[in-house]
Amino acid sequence: MIGEQIVYEDNHILIINKKVGQLVQGDKTGDESLLDAIKNFIKKRDGKPGNVFLGLVHRIDRPTSGLVIYAKTSKALSRLTQMVKNREIKKTYWAVVAKEMIPQSQRLVHYLKKNEKNNKAIVFPKATEGAKEAVLTYHTIKTLDNYLLLEIDLETGRHHQIRAQLSKTGVPIKGDLKYGSPRSNPDGGINLHARKLEFVHPVTKEDIVIVAKVPQNDAVWRACEE
Repeated sequence: MIGEQIVYEDNHILIINKKVGQLVQGDKTGDESLLDAIKNFIKKRDGKPGNVFLGLVHRIDRPTSGLVIYAKTSKALSRLTQMVKNREIKKTYWAVVAKEMIPQSQRLVHYLKKNEKNNKAIVFPKATEGAKEAVLTYHTIKTLDNYLLLEIDLETGRHHQIRAQLSKTGVPIKGDLKYGSPRSNPDGGINLHARKLEFVHPVTKEDIVIVAKVPQNDAVWRACEE
């Protein structure tokens, strides 16, 4: 199963198309994470006798699908982590929202503060003590019968940023009960997908562009990709 989710791999990097519900790394639930599953997969596939090195470069939320980068060497991990900090990895997301009267495209600037108790981002319209600036730009790229497909470029990477900012704008992501969607999705996920990654390979220096297919078990997602 893990083998089918790998969309790019070389000696330094492994990129996976995460499914809804999969954990990128272990948490307090104790459920198996992709980090452990990929390590086990590599160990078996390559017949490695010792421990497999694998480091998580960035996270996406459990109910979200799409691209996640793992590093297979410590050199790649430290370089990629620095690239994330320097915003040298361009991440493009797709989000499905209700068909509402919103501008075709818009740059959203808010200030987000994480509420640890309910694991939710509180959104402020202007600079507030303890809140971090959150910036994204969205473009409406498709109109369906009841939904809009937005393509989102992130300028910052805050906790639940896209979910919180779109909700504040009046269009919570389909299935995202935590941020105001009226109904959940059958698979318990939300219609937010890490669609595309663009960066310069930290070791070989070649340009890497990866696009991930949307979850095929969701009719609305399939309509977006058609």
